Order: sequence, then structure tokens, then C-alpha cells
Amino acid sequence: MARWAGNVHYTHREGKHVSDGHHHQHEHEHTHGRRHRLTHLLTPHSHETADKLDSALESSARGMRALWVSLAVLGATAVAQAVVVVMSGSVALLGDTVHNAADALTAVPLGIAFVLGRRAATRRFTYGYGRAEDLAGIVIVLTIAASAAFAGWTAIERLLDPRPVQHVPAVAVAALVGFAGNEWVARYRIRVGRDIGSAALVADGLHARTDGFTSLAVLLGAGGSALGWQLADPVVGLAITAAIALVLRDAAREVFRRVMDAVDPTLVDLAEHALREVEGVREVGELRLRWIGHRLRAEVAVVVDGDMTVRQSHAVAVEAEHALLHAVPRLTAALVHADPAPLPGEDDPHLTLAHHTAA
Repeated sequence: MARWAGNVHYTHREGKHVSDGHHHQHEHEHTHGRRHRLTHLLTPHSHETADKLDSALESSARGMRALWVSLAVLGATAVAQAVVVVMSGSVALLGDTVHNAADALTAVPLGIAFVLGRRAATRRFTYGYGRAEDLAGIVIVLTIAASAAFAGWTAIERLLDPRPVQHVPAVAVAALVGFAGNEWVARYRIRVGRDIGSAALVADGLHARTDGFTSLAVLLGAGGSALGWQLADPVVGLAITAAIALVLRDAAREVFRRVMDAVDPTLVDLAEHALREVEGVREVGELRLRWIGHRLRAEVAVVVDGDMTVRQSHAVAVEAEHALLHAVPRLTAALVHADPAPLPGEDDPHLTLAHHTAA
């Protein structure tokens, strides 16, 4: 990763720094006293590129496991419900079954995204392939929208042409099976998604949770049919459509924020606080965080003493990156730019870039 100190450009690759063609080794010197050393012991990590990559691969592996396990559970649930749909003719259960099947199939684009995310960066894709996960999130949103449209269309058709529901007890059992399967999958996906920082996996978990509640709605429809209210089934089908629309809104918002590089402002606060604690950092300038798949990157400018040597300001930049890696969850890379504090009457050294910034 690139780093600037004063007017000299550094490149950091696997623990080695290069300055104007001269190589030198560096060792991390912990300058924050006992508190910093204690923090380092309690939250150990490696700064080697290979170790960071291993951690990212482990996150992808956890995501893959969550996908395939939930695919198996939801697939079995959908098959069991489909059998009852054929027997009973319940459109409410049909809508729930279609939604469960669609939810199970969303494991496919997410699985492809996690596999792509493991690939190393290239000269064309210099940030790697993590964005494939965000594209998978868009596919999930479109899938939810399609299932909502299908469920709504089927329910309206049945309202216009009411038919009795057969085998009501079997419909009730199928609804309970659907609720149990979806709730288990929802908890599993959301937990793993939050642990690894995958917005797409969290959105998929929320999708499964809504499916669970729609299964309970099917149970209500079965109760209404048992009491002789023929319209109970299509009315519940419309309620399921409305519930799907709500989860569609939440999932779309989550994916949209990720695609637009939105982050939780709390993470920005954590990063700023950590940087201000670094010895040698006078002020924190521009600070940017962005997600690339389920990995977080940072770009920051810090102000240092203008009388520092290039090596000294570089050491401050390294320590600033070190502090960020400890403070910000799931941060895997940071680009630190060290600016010298201006002297009285001195022009801003960035003035030559002003016309580029304005453009």
C-alpha cells in the first residue's frame, strides 16, 4: 500500500518499505507506553500481508459455510411445503413456498461472490474482486422483488376466483415447518454476516426472517379456512406480499448504502479517536472508510511536525496505521498520508493540486 511522508512517497509491501530505490527493514516500535503494549497483547494481530489475506479468506469461508448450510435447510423446507401446496391448493402457502425457494437460491450468487472475493488483486482489478459481493446483494434485492410480485399476483387471482383449501391441518403443519426453518436460517445468516461484515449476507438473513413471519401468516390463513372463511387464504397471501415488500425496502436500503460506500459513522469516530492518540499526530485531516465486499479499507491524512525527518514522519504514519488496525473492526488495509504542519506565512503545499480538486 502507498504512503506519503512529507514529499517522499513510500510503498509498503509485506513489511518492507522502499524510499527512492533504497530498501530498509523496519520494526514496529510501540511508543504509547504500557497501555498500548497491553492493548497489543490483548488484541494481537499480524501486519504481514499473508496473514491479513488468511483472515480475509477465513471470513469468506465462514460466509460460504453459512450459505450452504442455509441452502440445505431452506431447500428441504421448500420441498416439504411444495408437497402440501399440491395437495391443498393453498395460494398463501404457495406464496410462502416460492419465497422460501427464492431465498434458498440466493445462496448461488452469494456463493459465487465469496469465491470471486478470494481471488488476488490484478493490474486491472487493483482492489480485488470484493465488489462482487455487492453485486450479489443487488441480485438478492431483485429476487425479493420478483417473489413479492408473484405472491401478490397469485393472491389477487385467487380473490377473483375463490377456491376452498384442502387438507387444512397439513397446511398448518407446513406453515410451522416454514417458520422454524426460516427463523433458524435467519439467525445463522445474520450472525455470520455481522461477524464478517457482509451486508449482502445480513440482507439475506433479514429476508429469511420475514419468510418465517409469513409462514405464521399462512397458519392464520389455514385457521380462517378451517372456520369456513373462504377468502382467508388469498387475504393472507396479500398480507404476505406486503411483508415481502417491507423486507425488500430494508434490504434495498442496506445494499444501496454499501454500493454507495456508506459506513457506520461510529467507525469514523473510532478511527479519529485512535489516530489522535498516536504520538506525533497533531491533527487528523481527511478520513475516508469504504467497504470492498466484507473488508474495510481506510484512507487518511494526518498532520505531523514539519521539522521531522522523512524517516520520523514515516514512523508516525506506520504507527497511525497500526492504531487503526487495532481500533476499527474488520479493517484490513490503511493508506496514511503525512502532511507537515504549516509554518506561519507558509503557503499550503497542496495549492498546486487545487485546480484538480475543483475539477
